[in-house]
Parts: sequence; C-alpha cells; structure tokens
Amino acid sequence: QAQLVESGGGSVQAGGSLRLSCAASGYTVNNYCMGWFRQAPGEEREGVARIDHNDMWALYGDSVKGRFTISRDKGKNTLYLQMNSLKPEDTAMYYCAATRTYYCSGWTDFNSWGQGTQVTVTV
Repeated sequence: QAQLVESGGGSVQAGGSLRLSCAASGYTVNNYCMGWFRQAPGEEREGVARIDHNDMWALYGDSVKGRFTISRDKGKNTLYLQMNSLKPEDTAMYYCAATRTYYCSGWTDFNSWGQGTQVTVTV
C-alpha cells in the first residue's frame, strides 16, 4: 500500500505561485500513473493533473492548463505540482493520488490517497 504525504500548501495572493510535494513510501513514483486532485468545500473532487510512468505523458484539467505543471523527482521519490498564476478559484484541498497502472486511462484508476494539503488564494 502506497503511503503518500503532501506538503507545500498555504495562503498566497492571486497571481502568486506554490509548489506542492507528495513524498511516497512503499511505492516508486516513477513506475506508475500518478496524479493530483482538488476539492473545494461543497464541490466534487476534481482531477487537476496526471502523469504516466516515466513521464511519458501528462494531462491537465481545463481550468489549470498552462498554469500548473506536474513532475517527479525519481531520486527523492516525490511527485510535485507547480502552480503558477494562481486564482481565487484554485482555493481547495489538494490531494496526491497513486495507481498501480503504468498508463493513466482516466481519473478513476487512483486507489491510494494522501491526507491533503490546503491551498488558499486571496484577492
């Protein structure tokens, strides 16, 4: 069972940047499809970004395209989400998620989750 621990959330003004980290144990981040999700109060969970094993392909939600970048550090066994040009509507709890598949086939393959890290964007 993958153990995932997110960090890097916080409060930032609109237009600012944050980088979220997801440290994994019992799991090799480079070997599988991984992703980031978010959930705002009263809203459904939304897929933000996902990436295939070996960084072969990344896909982003429409609301974050061009602003967010998903990446990995193999040596640190950590997944990242670089978030630029943040908007108030990006405010949410952000979750790291893992699969046991090489390729990402959708937003429903994820079966391991971190505890989340809060991102708040103020005007």
